[in-house]
Amino acid sequence: MKLSFDWNEYEALVRKAGAEGCVLLKNDNEALPVKSGEKVALFGRTQFDYIKSGSGSGGMVNIPYLVNVYDGFKNAGIAVDEAVADVYKEWLKDHPFDKGVGWAGEPFSQVEMPVESAMVAGAASRNDAAVVVFGRLAGEDKDNKPEEGSYLLREDERALLKEVCGAFKRVIVLINSGNIIDMKWVKEFNPAAVMYIWQGGVEGGNAAADVVTGKVTPCGKLADTIAYDITDYPCEGNFGDPKIGIYAEDIFVGYRYFETFKKDAVLYPFGFGLSYTEFDHAATMDFDGDKITVKTKVTNVGKVLGKEVVQVYYKAPAGKLSKPERELAQFGKTGTLFAGASEDVTVSFDIKDMASYDDGGYTGFKNAFVLEAGTYEIYEGKDVRSAVLIGSVDLKETVLVEQTEDALSPKTPFKRMINDGGKVAWQDTPLRETPTAEFIEKERATLKEIPYAGSQKHNLKEVRDGKIDLDTFIAGLSDEEMIQMTRGEGMCSARVCPGTAAAFAGVTDKLVSYGIPACCCSDGPSGIRMDVGTMAMQGPNGVALACTFDRELVESLYEYMGLELRYNKIDSLLGPGINIHRSPLNGRNFEYFSEDPYLTGAMAVAELKGMHKNKVTGTIKHFSCNNQEFGRHSIDSVVSKRALREIYLKGFEMAVREGGAYNIMTTYGSLNGIHTASSFEQNIMVTRHDWGFEGLLETDWWTMINEEGGEPTRQNTSFMIRGGNDVYMVTSNSERNDNNDDSAEGLKNGVFTRAELQRNVRNILIAAMKTASFDRLCGEVDEWDVKNKPEVEKYEKLIEFKVEAEDGTVIDESLIDTSKGAMNRIFVCLKEKGIFSIKMDVAAEGSELAQIPMVLSLNGVPKKVVTRNGADHEFREETLFLETFLSINVYVGISFNQDGIKLKNIRVVKEQMQ
Repeated sequence: MKLSFDWNEYEALVRKAGAEGCVLLKNDNEALPVKSGEKVALFGRTQFDYIKSGSGSGGMVNIPYLVNVYDGFKNAGIAVDEAVADVYKEWLKDHPFDKGVGWAGEPFSQVEMPVESAMVAGAASRNDAAVVVFGRLAGEDKDNKPEEGSYLLREDERALLKEVCGAFKRVIVLINSGNIIDMKWVKEFNPAAVMYIWQGGVEGGNAAADVVTGKVTPCGKLADTIAYDITDYPCEGNFGDPKIGIYAEDIFVGYRYFETFKKDAVLYPFGFGLSYTEFDHAATMDFDGDKITVKTKVTNVGKVLGKEVVQVYYKAPAGKLSKPERELAQFGKTGTLFAGASEDVTVSFDIKDMASYDDGGYTGFKNAFVLEAGTYEIYEGKDVRSAVLIGSVDLKETVLVEQTEDALSPKTPFKRMINDGGKVAWQDTPLRETPTAEFIEKERATLKEIPYAGSQKHNLKEVRDGKIDLDTFIAGLSDEEMIQMTRGEGMCSARVCPGTAAAFAGVTDKLVSYGIPACCCSDGPSGIRMDVGTMAMQGPNGVALACTFDRELVESLYEYMGLELRYNKIDSLLGPGINIHRSPLNGRNFEYFSEDPYLTGAMAVAELKGMHKNKVTGTIKHFSCNNQEFGRHSIDSVVSKRALREIYLKGFEMAVREGGAYNIMTTYGSLNGIHTASSFEQNIMVTRHDWGFEGLLETDWWTMINEEGGEPTRQNTSFMIRGGNDVYMVTSNSERNDNNDDSAEGLKNGVFTRAELQRNVRNILIAAMKTASFDRLCGEVDEWDVKNKPEVEKYEKLIEFKVEAEDGTVIDESLIDTSKGAMNRIFVCLKEKGIFSIKMDVAAEGSELAQIPMVLSLNGVPKKVVTRNGADHEFREETLFLETFLSINVYVGISFNQDGIKLKNIRVVKEQMQ
């Protein structure tokens, strides 16, 4: 298959998405855009230390370059005050970016440079405007905190604002963050303009500059409500506990809460965002008995070109079920409209999309989506607050829309929030009535075991070619082989693209010989993580993409992401992340989309459709209710069935039904008493029975698994298999069972049946047969025409080899090329877990003044620079710790920028525990 990949086009899409996701919140007296010839003073260290992404697995992308705000402004031709910039550059020499120590060790914010009044006054006298840039960083395993330097401004940031706003009449503030922050300071310091530029990936500085200069008119809209204070959010008091999270606010998340109960607490409503121009909306509504169609004539009544978002909301009638004041039904976006131009934007949705979920039988239809009798009001506008009534639909009687399984009822009693005439009231939440064991037994009665036909006589390609059916192929798999297939192999499995998260399906040589591909998945969702140092594009994070409200743009961007995945022989990106922004404090909000489930689902569908064009996919995650990072392994999320169906599962359902998702990742924690990795009700009843999902479910990496009421461990994979989760991620070697899981014992003891195991294997094979890896194993070849790829690898020679290692293994130094420009990449496969290091004796030869560096890296990340001068003729020992806490496969890099290093006695050592 011939495939073309132009990096320039890819970069342009990243830049465009970054720009169109920027949200302008304030623009007094047309402070923006900065006009040609105007002079600007840049303040804030983040102008140089641009934050491309949140931290953790979603941010560990080896990027070819990064455009910061300062460089973006210079690239855009803005006259930047170099005297101010030079002061920052000099200060930064002694105050480098603090990367923290270890996983999730990065601070939320960086120390800000103190500014002297005289310096600021001097800058004000020679510039037309000041731009202040603030940055925030949170991420995996690191929730934001309601304290200074995280959700609140730092004291040194406040001091900077006070000085700059006191000296300049025109101050523009840019917020480089993956989540919303406290915004009370806007009123206090009163800058002229405020804009979220989010975390825009490698082109973030250029994207911000495009909007600041007016090359792109801001058209982003808030994907979250910004309230006055963190205590105003409805999850207050029920967020942050590591053991239990009571979702007492129920369906009243984000604007559903604020527009119903607490409008006065909102600073900037959901869907809000200013432009440099003005738009007039003239909307009409039509209902044909099934679909509601809204046609909006959008006219640019301002002076400059721009794009506008059309937002359609509905208000369901108050009935037996409590309802919010507004719910997003649809949205659309114009193309670029010149001043005076108009465009008709037409969007439609099914009347069934306005159904509510009855989890208690209040309407007479228990465990069902229903449309209650009454008037459904339809609103259209620029944001949730300003949307105006344009029509209505009257239903004479309550209609059953969809009957569902009785799944995922909470066990823990709690009272949930309801709407009592615009006032908060509380209601007992319906609790579980049927034990999960009964549902499992009912399912088992429907499964038919396929008799073992002896050793495999077929190839999976025969199934694709229609020569045999899948059952015939499965009949040739032994119990041992099927259990091996339930183990993903990683991280950094040698079977797939180097440095990626896992291999799955064909995880042994014998399985591959049967035509089962070793499929590859890699961390995402905004860029490809390859820990051997392979460079990849990183685009805007999820919240920035959601703020574009542009499905077509997101789909186009992820079509290119799909090409990049396929080029690297990766079958699935671990993303999109489609958990809900229940709280602004969730550290992983940067890679999720929104507080709204429909917008979340629409963005996920767009990403999947884009990737699917190149026969790769995304693994939608984290299924479900991973809305807090603190205690994510131990927390039990207690949620009503209604809130699950309408809020927290909605995006996943859209991704499956509309986006064709065929890979799903479960969470670390528990949902209503049982870890999602082993939740039969979630993984079988909701996903497969209700949604018709066909594909595989996988655990998060090294997750804990339990039977309800039991102690969770990483070895309890029997419960995982029984619970309909198909693949455990990950073990170092699937054939050896390095995780020491209990699957074989569980099958023997009847914890799960052979038919249940075959059910899961079928799911794995269905997903595997959809991959490009399967096509390649069947003999198909990709022919690539790659254009304009950034040349980023500095080494001239690449030497790669593999070492099977244990304590005392000696690595032959003659295999190491120590010449200038050489990179030696060693794939070290340890035979056991433990704390290991590589030790080597290092000397140098050359002139006495020669500085000869050697860089030691681990999984693509530089760990140590060893420098010798030419007089260092005596060998001295150096150590690289391998950090083999959970994985026994690592890539060690040894690279040289100069000739002259000498190595000997390179060996693997098992360290003694202290």
